[in-house]
Amino acid sequence: MQFISTRGGEKVTGAQAIVQGLAKNGGLFVPESFPTITHEEILAMEDMSYPERAAFVLGKYLGEELGADYLLESCEKAYAGFEGRDPVPLVKVDGESGLYVLELFHGPTCAFKDMALTVLPYLLKKSCEVTGIKDDILILAATSGDTGKAALEGFRDVEGTKVAVFFPDEGVAKMQRLQMCTQHGDNVIVASVEGNFDDCQRGVKNLFADEAFNAELAKKGVRLSSANSINFGRLAPQIAYYFSAYVDLISSRQIQMGDAVDFVVPTGNFGDILAGWYAKQMGLPVRKLVCASNRNKVLADFFKKGVYDVKRDFHRTMSPSMDILVSSNLERLLFEVSGRNAELTAQRMQELAEKKEYSITDEEKAKLDQDFFAGFAREDDTVEAMYEIFDEFGYAMDTHTGVALAVYMQWKERLYKIDKKDKTPIIVLSTANPYKFPQDVLYALSGNDVKDSFKGIKRLQLLTAMKPPKCLMELRYRVPRFKIKVKSNLKEMAEVVMRLADGEIVPEPEQKK
Repeated sequence: MQFISTRGGEKVTGAQAIVQGLAKNGGLFVPESFPTITHEEILAMEDMSYPERAAFVLGKYLGEELGADYLLESCEKAYAGFEGRDPVPLVKVDGESGLYVLELFHGPTCAFKDMALTVLPYLLKKSCEVTGIKDDILILAATSGDTGKAALEGFRDVEGTKVAVFFPDEGVAKMQRLQMCTQHGDNVIVASVEGNFDDCQRGVKNLFADEAFNAELAKKGVRLSSANSINFGRLAPQIAYYFSAYVDLISSRQIQMGDAVDFVVPTGNFGDILAGWYAKQMGLPVRKLVCASNRNKVLADFFKKGVYDVKRDFHRTMSPSMDILVSSNLERLLFEVSGRNAELTAQRMQELAEKKEYSITDEEKAKLDQDFFAGFAREDDTVEAMYEIFDEFGYAMDTHTGVALAVYMQWKERLYKIDKKDKTPIIVLSTANPYKFPQDVLYALSGNDVKDSFKGIKRLQLLTAMKPPKCLMELRYRVPRFKIKVKSNLKEMAEVVMRLADGEIVPEPEQKK
């Protein structure tokens, strides 16, 4: 399968798209056409394990080039490290109203990013082989909290790769910072950036675009790639869990093949929900994709008004992974609704960079309205939703899932006005373990406010009887390894990456006992 840039001028294979990460003109790679998965093929997934389901979906895009057997082996290895028998359990929260939660946080870093970033190293390795690339691959990642740790863990000590992660200095939760700054591995480096996630993301994109910087890396036998969802190799594995959730509903006799379902997705950079839209294009019976934003409601406003405007205040919230104003993956959707008009897509991205806004046509907005509903949740809305679900059903969730539940309630209210008897199943994507944000979750469920994250874990365990993940509990005794802080400019961020390219290893500190 061939892939093209959303801004035109480039056509590559899937392996090339994965290695390169970003198109040379700054565009994102998208499939030249969407493959289909028939109803018969969906039904056949009932007898498959999750790794088999994931490999089957990936094969629709990458099977010819990377090989079906290799994809299956890769998915089996990637998901073997997840907790429990099912890497992505679908939990029925309220059978009467048809509310389900798809738990995507059972991987090694307790966040949904593991679903793709445990697989990506295998995809990248094979892609380098089939394209004949001998250089080391240096993975660049901007993170609002979860992508960074998942990339660091996924690529830790993987031969032929290096990983540089940048995160906003004041824009991640304590657990997220600890996860990244205590990371093991001789091929990793982590730095905080003065500013917010958008500053980190812009800095990383500038590094990709800087010819002199890339030429200097090339002299060292190093080339850049991305672990963010701008890389199609990061996005593609996420499509699989939408199909898997649907198949689980069929298996449990909650629906019949062909019945439509809704998905509610908490999103900031738009990658997770875009994967759901891709699933729909491939043939999954999705009625509506519900886009849930926090106070940084640029996406909610866009779907309501047809104008993407980042001239607004940036808010730090209890759902930090969604504290984003520039949603990179939206470019892929814009490209599609414009009739795959690369010139227009490039023009809009230029307007966003220069004027901080762009608008779409009424016709394009009507297309979006067919597939999407968008809403946002303030902090008190999030807390209330988390409390209500726990109080009524005993189900505890993290703050990002809390945003999704708050917007789910808005969607249910709208459906009730249209048809009081509507029983379409609604699947809420849960993107992180509650223990990654213990203080905020504890406050939402009990009203208790504690200053220390690990005291929060202890009290949350007493309240919910949920077992805290070992990987988070161990952070209490780990001394931060990375204490690098830079400004969000090309010079300082490039210096960090060059240190890694030159093989500089940050020593492991002596740990607390």
